[in-house]
Amino acid sequence: MDVGSFGFTLAGLIVGFIVGMTGVGGGSLMTPILLWFGVNPATAVGTDLLYAAITKASGVWVHGRNKNIDWKITGWLSLGSVPAAAVTLWFLSTLHTDTSALNAVIKQGLAVVLILTALALLFKSRLQSFASRHAGDHYHLSDRTLNVLTVLTGVVLGVMVTLTSIGAGALGTVALFLLYPFLVTRRLVGTEIAHAVPLTLVAGLGHAGMGNMDWSLLGYLLLGSLPGIYLGSHLTGRISDRVLRPCLAAMLLLIGYKLAF
Repeated sequence: MDVGSFGFTLAGLIVGFIVGMTGVGGGSLMTPILLWFGVNPATAVGTDLLYAAITKASGVWVHGRNKNIDWKITGWLSLGSVPAAAVTLWFLSTLHTDTSALNAVIKQGLAVVLILTALALLFKSRLQSFASRHAGDHYHLSDRTLNVLTVLTGVVLGVMVTLTSIGAGALGTVALFLLYPFLVTRRLVGTEIAHAVPLTLVAGLGHAGMGNMDWSLLGYLLLGSLPGIYLGSHLTGRISDRVLRPCLAAMLLLIGYKLAF
């Protein structure tokens, strides 16, 4: 294994460890790291999408066995996100012959979603408190309105994830908590992961079809991330959430700012 390959494996190990320990979506960390390594933005996004689909598939298996997935909510989210992913892929394909334009769109999208993810991490506790206070009145939403809002949430996540590979984790979880304040945390997390797998798989295969994929890079990332997730999951709760989240949010804000400006 040469130095470059070792660097990708090490990056996978670190990101996998952080994801396993904190639950923060890997895309918000992995894609910027790949850009730092000099990987083409479109290739970084496409590779990270399939990376996310594979790593989260094991999470669906575990959460499914423990009955931590609300399949009805997953279905409504997918009803919005998968078609939105297909439309976004079509839009990106129209730019595929103009590499500079494609990369510019992806980098600007990355900047916006990274900043939104950082804000979601910083204000997660306040948003959860707000949702809990209003859980009793259920925001006065009818079931039909709630289903429509869930589909629209899926549309937004589908566009963001397909364009940047980021958003299904922190932003998706916060959105679900606001829409479904009665949903216990473990089912919320399991539902978000179950929705992320088909979304990232469809988006990743679409990018692969456009040539935005480095299969050897994907292998090196998985080689490091799978043991990293295993190790990190055994350290969950060892480091205070009040310390981890602000640090991660600050890092994502910095990366997003640099990409934007």
